[in-house]
Amino acid sequence: GDEFTQAIVTLNLAREAGVERVVYLSVFGADRAVEVPHFAVKFGAERMLRQMGFGATILRPTYFIDNEAMIRDVIVDHAVYPMPIGGKGVAMVDARDIAEIAAIALIRRDAAPGPLPVETINLVGPDTLTGAGLAAIWSAVLGRPVAYGGDDPSGFEQAMAGTMPRWMAYEMRLMAERFVGDGMIPEAGDRERLTAILGRPLHAYRDAAAALAGPAARAAG
Repeated sequence: GDEFTQAIVTLNLAREAGVERVVYLSVFGADRAVEVPHFAVKFGAERMLRQMGFGATILRPTYFIDNEAMIRDVIVDHAVYPMPIGGKGVAMVDARDIAEIAAIALIRRDAAPGPLPVETINLVGPDTLTGAGLAAIWSAVLGRPVAYGGDDPSGFEQAMAGTMPRWMAYEMRLMAERFVGDGMIPEAGDRERLTAILGRPLHAYRDAAAALAGPAARAAG
């Protein structure tokens, strides 16, 4: 809840200490999803980096594939994909790709003779996934039908309120409304830029789903 205060304090301390080069983990669409608190916070920090004169790489990842661990049991035990992703599509990204891009950006800025210009990199996955498409992937991984739970973010909020503070569950609903309404769709050249930086393909959702399913997937196979 106090992430923005932490960002302000951290960047002020960094400037006082003479730090000039920063790699900052923001979020995809931070400049547009201003009604979602943890998106608005990220965009505020982006503005600070620019206005305070840091040389910065701003990383804007989409929804993390790794977050699916939180709903794994619902999918496997109840055959429902519960996250309201919608039909526009979300290009979910693997945290391993985020970490490697971040490390490359840190090394590049550290090795540069002086501060480099501010750059923004969208971090996306290789596939733009819909709710129905995700249910189909899990059906294939598990070898049995998995249904999509639908596009209702309010139902998702109610479910999340049982496992997290209500204010956070409300924020998750606002995020889900963005997924359903706008999606998280890569811009032209985003994927090509990432594969060029990494020198390899991006990690795919289906492989992560199979790893998450574990014995359930192997049994189905």
